[in-house]
Amino acid sequence: MIARNEISLLLIEDDKLLGQGLQAFLQQEGFTCRWLRDTCQVVNLWVQADLVILDRQLPDGDSLRFLPQWLAKKALPVIVLTARVAVDDRVAGLEAGARDYLTKPFAHVELLARIRAQLRILGEGQLEAAGLRLFPARQTVLWQGSEVGLSATEFGLLAILVQMSGRVFTRDELLNQVWGYQHFPTTRTVDTHILQLRQKLTGVTISSVRGIGYRLDKPS
Repeated sequence: MIARNEISLLLIEDDKLLGQGLQAFLQQEGFTCRWLRDTCQVVNLWVQADLVILDRQLPDGDSLRFLPQWLAKKALPVIVLTARVAVDDRVAGLEAGARDYLTKPFAHVELLARIRAQLRILGEGQLEAAGLRLFPARQTVLWQGSEVGLSATEFGLLAILVQMSGRVFTRDELLNQVWGYQHFPTTRTVDTHILQLRQKLTGVTISSVRGIGYRLDKPS
């Protein structure tokens, strides 16, 4: 398990008082915490983080628009902070790739508990399914005990399939979560990357569901 003082949190929150308070609180709890108020430097700091706390409404707009692209750079646990309380809003956050959703106002200790819960799930950064072991913090994959080299996009795609193995994802869902519609208006790129994963992970079954999309099959 990673020591707490080795865990790097990225806080993206435009409210100055809330951001300052959260950063100070999390640092007092022993975490390294970097704080941004907009999306300008997110990509650079995202790849250095172990967990992200993300305000939904930023000066650049709804952060969920950017989340799939950031997750394609590095698959990380994300806790969304927002004043939006509707069920549809919570669902949108989770479908965009967030792991948890906390509505404002909230107690700092509740956020801390949710961070700890995500870190417990993360363990050493490990996701497992179908004989695969993924380490999001290091962007590495082990298959049958050997490391397999994947691009950031391939890793992001595989991580989604692994986290919900057995579930069928439509091409549009995968396109939205991994690439973002505004950058890749065709689903053909999904097919191409699935083919690449199959070639690199011989023996792992990523099934095509005709007329729908793909799923990672659980071992029988």
